[in-house]
Amino acid sequence: MKLYFAPGACSLSPHIVLCEAGYKFDLEQVDNKEKKTKSGMDLWGINGKGQVPVLELDNGERITEGPAIVQYLADRKPTSGLAPANGSMERVRVQEWLNFTTSELHKTYGLFFRPTTPADFKVISKEYLSKRLDWLDKQLAGKQYATGDKFTVADAYLFTVLRWSPYVNVDLGKWPNIKAYVDRVAARPKVQEAMRAEGLIK
Repeated sequence: MKLYFAPGACSLSPHIVLCEAGYKFDLEQVDNKEKKTKSGMDLWGINGKGQVPVLELDNGERITEGPAIVQYLADRKPTSGLAPANGSMERVRVQEWLNFTTSELHKTYGLFFRPTTPADFKVISKEYLSKRLDWLDKQLAGKQYATGDKFTVADAYLFTVLRWSPYVNVDLGKWPNIKAYVDRVAARPKVQEAMRAEGLIK
């Protein structure tokens, strides 16, 4: 099993899940600008979308899209507890969080990293993001993790996106529950293992 990743990108989410679930896997670093892997492979040939993450299975089959990858990994290791059983209301809640993160947060944060995004659109986007973070802060009040007291794949993704905040001048200190949540997830040993492997922490 191999994960194609770019340090600190959304591919950190499945990287965290791989570590949390105890998988044995290889890593292939990607330069997102050049669309080349560290070993010289063309990313477009690996994923026609030209994006990470890509999870390559031992049989050569590849899975793209972070939310799909993390659920696949959790379902392959049900004893990890990283995702509730398919068909359960608890699983629906995890999927709600994955969809909220991908559509409302990931896409909005992503705009700030694009040099072609107009300045006035960034202002509008930051206002929109602030409203979403207001809502998120209320949802995290009194909870350890997104769905309650148990860490799930939804937290791996939510944490990954929220940690982009300093890079786009979003001060999470305005939202104390979010700030505490990010710090809590960042302290998990397997999360630190993944971040260390990507050179994000020492």
